[in-house]
Amino acid sequence: MTNALARSDTNAVADVPEGGRTSCLDAAPRILIVDDIADNRAVLVRRFVRRGFEVHEADGGAQALGMIDAQTFDLVLLDVMMPGIGGLDVLRTVRRTRSPLELPVIMVTAKVGAEDVVGALQLQANDYVTKPVNFDIALLRVNAQIDRKRAGERLRLANDALRRGNDDLERRVEERTRSLVKMNETLRVEIEQRERSESHSRFLAFHDALTGLPNRRQFRDDLVNAIATSGRDGLAPLAVLFVDLDGFKDVNDALGHSFGDLLLGEVATDFSDALGPTDRIARLGGDEFAILRVASFDAADTLALAGKLVEIACRRRSINQHDVTVGASVGVVFGSGPDDDPEALLKAADLAMYKAKFEGRGTFRVFDPAMDAQAQSRRMLETDLRNAQQLGQLEVFYQPQVSLVPHRLTGFEALLRWRHPDRGMVSPEEFIPLAEEIGLIVPIGNWVLREACREAAGWPGDLSVAVNVSPLQFIRGDLVNAVVQALAHSGLPPQRLELEITESVLMSKTEDNVSVLGQLRELGCRIAMDDFGTGYSSLSYLRMFPFDKIKIDRSFISDMIRDANCGAIVKAILAMSKSFGIKTIAEGVETDEQLSYLAGEGCAEVQGYYFGKPMNIHDALALMHSFPKAS
Repeated sequence: MTNALARSDTNAVADVPEGGRTSCLDAAPRILIVDDIADNRAVLVRRFVRRGFEVHEADGGAQALGMIDAQTFDLVLLDVMMPGIGGLDVLRTVRRTRSPLELPVIMVTAKVGAEDVVGALQLQANDYVTKPVNFDIALLRVNAQIDRKRAGERLRLANDALRRGNDDLERRVEERTRSLVKMNETLRVEIEQRERSESHSRFLAFHDALTGLPNRRQFRDDLVNAIATSGRDGLAPLAVLFVDLDGFKDVNDALGHSFGDLLLGEVATDFSDALGPTDRIARLGGDEFAILRVASFDAADTLALAGKLVEIACRRRSINQHDVTVGASVGVVFGSGPDDDPEALLKAADLAMYKAKFEGRGTFRVFDPAMDAQAQSRRMLETDLRNAQQLGQLEVFYQPQVSLVPHRLTGFEALLRWRHPDRGMVSPEEFIPLAEEIGLIVPIGNWVLREACREAAGWPGDLSVAVNVSPLQFIRGDLVNAVVQALAHSGLPPQRLELEITESVLMSKTEDNVSVLGQLRELGCRIAMDDFGTGYSSLSYLRMFPFDKIKIDRSFISDMIRDANCGAIVKAILAMSKSFGIKTIAEGVETDEQLSYLAGEGCAEVQGYYFGKPMNIHDALALMHSFPKAS
């Protein structure tokens, strides 16, 4: 296609002979010769190269268009008559994106009829030459078009330079003008900024940036001053109220910290509006507030205020198109006089608040010295729990799950137990919430998962193991990876692992958590909804994810015989589950009457003391061998 001096994929510039052409813009002119006849191209290539051109070739219209799209040329010599895409079609396509000045095109035609020439010129060809090509004429016309193109480029560059020069001059004039104006006000602005900065710094040192309320430092100073004057001149002792929002962290996790900040701002405003003229409120940090009551008040008024703060916090709020509700736990302590210690009062109010939180939240408690002893006991329990796993005090117990038709053992639920060396068996109701509060529930939950899978791998037949999953494992833990590792290390088939979740998992970060459940299902694990019927939206969650099993809460089972409402709920759950094609299991079954009732209503499986309490692995293995084998 090309000769040795001009190839389409490399530059082809020969030495320029005396009298040859040099580049106007410091580069050899790049031209593209398009002709389907190689000999025609070769003649033109050789002669243009000798005159200092960088020449490229195309053997047809398709190749020419591709090269024009990919490269930059100063001019195209385009044959009119070519097979496939003809020269006029190539010209028509080129002119859609490139003007005659941007890319000159000289048509090469063997036809000299006026119609062919006019057609090319109508398509904005820059010029034409006829075949056989008179090279001297072609060279003149090529040079003329390239000179015109480069003259246009020089003019454009000169205009751009002139415009930039004018813009730069105008900019400098404007900048100088602004500078002169600013110089006249610099001193005044600097003084004002310094005064504002100092004032803002003084404010931030004693106030919370988010709510504008006094901060912990300012509150302590106010408390110290109030203690110094309490009991004097007939003034009543002071009172401190410590307020902590309930459920605020869940809001932050679900809707983000920016949303949480807006919520805190609204709550702070509502709290402030509820106070008397001598009451002082501060934000101590996070979702904690403190209120100082001084001067004239009585205990009844203070307790009424505590109840009012709880009511205010519990109001449903609409923020950024989200309806949200939190709560509050309040601790109250009354001062005794000038000998009070400010830190001791704050600690006492804090302990009273934790007492309110422990006893159900959404209420207030007044400090009692016994709370201090309880707090110390709780701190000891927390320390012991942090060491329990390493010391081998945690155990996994198993409670049997039994199929009613046919009557056989189907598996066990894995339940965490803590055997304390001094306290004995610590109730899960006591240490599980503590583990969640201090951030241990994820590593402990993963340990239970691994241990349950390891032991279940050695069980006979297809017995399954059900493991409870804390909502925090969804939010803070890598649950899918934990399950994959537990299954891989134990060798337990995924279909023998059942993961039990509560509806609280789906109440926050719904899309993310449903995605996690889907990944677990893809692994082959079964997913069960635990405590079904005790929440607000259990039915809607059945539409959100296709659960393998529904676990009817023990509260309904224990009362279904003597309470018609509970019985109706159990029947409704069983009927609904059947229509959904979801298996049911009832927990808390303890009597023959309960078992018969459930069997009659079509319940698939049961679990409870009737067949066995939670037991260690040795007793569970013994129970497996004593149960009737599947037929």
